[in-house]
Amino acid sequence: MSGKRPNPFQWIWYAYGGRLPDRCREWVLHDLTCRTWILRYLLRALVQMSPGLLFLLVPGPLWLLAMSLLGGVLMGLFYSVSGMYETAEHRLAKHGYSVGTGRRTREEDRGMLNPDQAARYAAIYRRGND
Repeated sequence: MSGKRPNPFQWIWYAYGGRLPDRCREWVLHDLTCRTWILRYLLRALVQMSPGLLFLLVPGPLWLLAMSLLGGVLMGLFYSVSGMYETAEHRLAKHGYSVGTGRRTREEDRGMLNPDQAARYAAIYRRGND
């Protein structure tokens, strides 16, 4: 990775959807296409939901507050994961990359665009569908 990493304040801004300076552009591409990009995405989603912890300060039974908070976090993660690929592409577009760069980079890194594999796959699974 050759891009400069954001400082902690910039990372929090980025986690909430902000745009990083151009010197961090390559880091953003790495962040959204590396092997652990899904875990990084989930971490950002949890950071976005962290202000919900203030809900525990509301008067009432702690178990009820904790279960409500847990339900909210699970629902938030569900909705966040449902748009994960689109959100990643939008973040990349916000930093100057063309739409589809994230998917294409992840596929290239995993070797999914190997012509031999594609031909073998087509021969096995695409018979008569051409």
